[in-house]
Amino acid sequence: MATVTDVLPSEDPRDAVIREQAERLALRDEQIAGHAERIAVLEAVVADLRERLESALRAGSRNSGNSSVPPSVDDQPGRKPPRRERRAAERAAGKRKQGKQPGSPGASMMREVPDRTEDHFPEGACPCGADLAEAADLGTVRSFQQEEVPAASAERVQHDLHEVRCACGLAHAAPRPAGVPDSALSVGPRLRALAVYLVVFQHVPVERCRLLIADVTGAAVSDGFVHSCLARAASLAAEVVTLIRALITASAVAGFDETTLRSGPAGEKKYVHGAFTELYSSFRLGSRSLDSMENAGILPDFAGIVVSDRYRACLIICVRGCR
Repeated sequence: MATVTDVLPSEDPRDAVIREQAERLALRDEQIAGHAERIAVLEAVVADLRERLESALRAGSRNSGNSSVPPSVDDQPGRKPPRRERRAAERAAGKRKQGKQPGSPGASMMREVPDRTEDHFPEGACPCGADLAEAADLGTVRSFQQEEVPAASAERVQHDLHEVRCACGLAHAAPRPAGVPDSALSVGPRLRALAVYLVVFQHVPVERCRLLIADVTGAAVSDGFVHSCLARAASLAAEVVTLIRALITASAVAGFDETTLRSGPAGEKKYVHGAFTELYSSFRLGSRSLDSMENAGILPDFAGIVVSDRYRACLIICVRGCR
């Protein structure tokens, strides 16, 4: 009697090969899936490391020459020194030549018609014994032009207002000239303008401004005089400042920022609040508070796009203005 095994055909050897290949393919798919997961994890790690590196490079490139960090930070390891220090080091190492650098704007002197000519003649005696003062002038043999400033010295000008009497008998008194205050003693407008220029444009401290004026012009002024010049200049520019603030307030986009400043005899820490557009800039000295920023007179009414560092006080005022 025949059994079942005798009836069923024998297994094809190729079936075993197919099963083996299918198992290998399944194993390979699992390995590929595992590799894909590891690649995704590594890509995330690389992205995080790249972001950290960029942040570290930005932080390392900041110094007292290109940001608000104090000069003490420049000596920290890994930080790039300010440009002026790098140039000094390059000059000390001989890598940077002295004088004008390629590409930098230069200034050259050219011979021009002189404002004044000084003639110089030989002095003394000739070997023959004759006095050179009586010698014949043969003309100029060499000429040297020199750029110079006149010796500056403050002059005391007295303005006397005269009174005259017309033939008809009516008396007339000369009016006080423009720029002369109604005071027996005062300082002229050019000297006041010099004080404002030194402090505002050249950023010379008040005390050094007083000393500089005394050394250069001989005029003895006080710190209070310099402060009074600044106050008067500010009052003369008040309408212009109001107009600039109005133009910034009406602009579509404006930037806002603040920075610290030591002010006053005790060096009190204050904040300079700034508002900027492509054409206008406005600054106001105050504290780091909402009131100071509101008193600047721009943010409360500003309805455009604000570009800022997301300082909380600035954001709160912007929200108030939008409401």
